[in-house]
Amino acid sequence: MSKINIGGQAVIEGVMMRAPRSLAIAVRRPSGEIVVKRDLVVPLSERYPVVKLPIVRGAVALFSSLITGIKALNFSANEAMADEEAGKEKQELSTWAVGGTMAVAFGFGILLFFILPLYLTRLLVPVIGSSNIVFNLVDGVIRVAIFLLYIWGISRMGDIQRVFQYHGAEHKSIFAFEAGEELTAENVRKYSRLHPRCGTSFLLIVMLVSIVVFSMIPKLWPFYFKAGSRIVLLPLIAGISYEFLKWSAKNDRSPLVRLIIAPGLALQRLTTREPDDTQLEVAICSLHEALEVNAGHRDDRLVI
Repeated sequence: MSKINIGGQAVIEGVMMRAPRSLAIAVRRPSGEIVVKRDLVVPLSERYPVVKLPIVRGAVALFSSLITGIKALNFSANEAMADEEAGKEKQELSTWAVGGTMAVAFGFGILLFFILPLYLTRLLVPVIGSSNIVFNLVDGVIRVAIFLLYIWGISRMGDIQRVFQYHGAEHKSIFAFEAGEELTAENVRKYSRLHPRCGTSFLLIVMLVSIVVFSMIPKLWPFYFKAGSRIVLLPLIAGISYEFLKWSAKNDRSPLVRLIIAPGLALQRLTTREPDDTQLEVAICSLHEALEVNAGHRDDRLVI
């Protein structure tokens, strides 16, 4: 059988797994049962060949993963807080609600990680001088520092730590699948919770690539021009970062590549936790369902 690329995301009390032509979300309800939502997916590259182009595919992957992630979080929140005795009707987000949520999340990320560092660096010009190289280095250091502080801060929250346990379960399950192991909790448990294709590593790469890309913006541009150009250049930065992540994942046995990806793996020590067997069970269930749908099984919802 040819190798299948699997990606995933931790959600509230569950895991989403994505295969080339399928998506499955497994969530453990308060009653202990696992509910699974699975869908067939038609890759955008089949409808729009331009999406296959390097750089372009990374930009598209960023925005499509945001949409998919928000929908998965909405489903998991409904199922994880299901009160069957009260008989409350679960509400799915509308297309407009998903778009609005994504816009707010995306806007918050832009302001926090791209506009705020620029503003703070501008305030430091009397101290750091007028050198364009120094300006961009300081701006980059501030950006990475804010990102790391943000990750560290949310990692201290109890509810987020459970999500990070499911994040670890997701990585372990994917590692076991890639190794050709039978997907059981015993087999999956022994694998690392740190995966080179993780979104956490991708975000760190975005932060570092942005330092290089933003250094090309003319120093004499007004603040609002610089701020606007950062938004415009984000798809390019995402595309470059995506290509680097794919390259590093394919060459992760190289000592040089291992050295380069080490910071991203180290950061995953904050964004993942060791899962228990019940969490591994959910991740394995999600992966099984994604693989079945990808192989051509029908799309439905099951309760296990």
